[in-house]
Amino acid sequence: MKLGILFIFIAGAANLMGDDGNLKLDISAAGRFATLALACVHKEYPNKISHTLNSDADVASPRKLTPAFYGCYDWHSSVHGHWLLVRLIRTFPNADFVPPAREALNQSLTAANIQQEAAYVRGEGRASFERPYGLAWLLQLAAELREWDDPQAKALAANLRPLEDAALQRLNGWLPKLSYPVRIGEHAQTAFALGLMFDYARGSGNAELQQLVASKSRQFYLNDRNCPLNYEPSGEDFLSPCLGEADLMRRVLPPKEFAGWLHAFLPQIPSSNGAEWLTPVVSPDPSDPKLAHLDGLNLSRAWMLEGIAAGLPQDDSRLTSIRHAAAEHKRAGLAAVTGVHYEGGHWLGSFAVYLVTQRGITK
Repeated sequence: MKLGILFIFIAGAANLMGDDGNLKLDISAAGRFATLALACVHKEYPNKISHTLNSDADVASPRKLTPAFYGCYDWHSSVHGHWLLVRLIRTFPNADFVPPAREALNQSLTAANIQQEAAYVRGEGRASFERPYGLAWLLQLAAELREWDDPQAKALAANLRPLEDAALQRLNGWLPKLSYPVRIGEHAQTAFALGLMFDYARGSGNAELQQLVASKSRQFYLNDRNCPLNYEPSGEDFLSPCLGEADLMRRVLPPKEFAGWLHAFLPQIPSSNGAEWLTPVVSPDPSDPKLAHLDGLNLSRAWMLEGIAAGLPQDDSRLTSIRHAAAEHKRAGLAAVTGVHYEGGHWLGSFAVYLVTQRGITK
């Protein structure tokens, strides 16, 4: 990225939020996020591959193994990088970035590429491949394409269907056997993936999957109390274990029941405008692939807090505190989406777009 373009990107990212905490997502800001995805969806190296070798025949480059999602450093980041492009095309259909974004989607999501991807996911020794994080994002990509009323989207959704079916097969086989949730702040977190899966199931009319996710969510989390929010974050978190769980349960429980559950689960949330109950974090080194996670944590905390607020009754006394914390995290998170370091640039744009377009909140 040239220095002048880089300066514009940093300044624009920092100015996405107004002083009042309100979002100023315009076509220029969307273009900066699209630039991040377009720079990485077909950038093969560096690549952090997660690949089981069964024989010498399995030794191949990422683009040979997974020809649709080989870019953006790792498979799941490539998946949600493609999701970002679809989301922004739908939001700003006449933007300058739309033609190259459409071309990138056509290049990746061919029928042949997706058939190879599906065969790879179903391959021997890959039962846990990208489970649940990457597979849940794949379902979000499928949902985004299906919801987009566009001839290209219809064709790409049809192409993607074999991989969508493979992801569903893996997740439907895994979730009933999962005895306990995974409560960490990285990819294996159960709550975040279940939230994406629930939204996919509800939007696609998959009542069986929606019921399975709702049932397991209640099994895992309904009796939880006093989540240790003061233990967060761990040094490499990009998801909040406590807020991720609450953001899932607001999808599953009706508002009144969710309000009572939240009192027991997060009693730390003040009823008055307590500004300091949850403060944004700072990455000590955005060029470190793991330490850069903390920049994403601010973004995911912001959308989880907004989701929690959306799930509460409108007269709930905690809403002011929750919304204030969401605005502070949104401001800090968006300011970090600069693209200066590829370690964060290959994925933070997706988190920013998920936040600013309120993808996880049902209108």
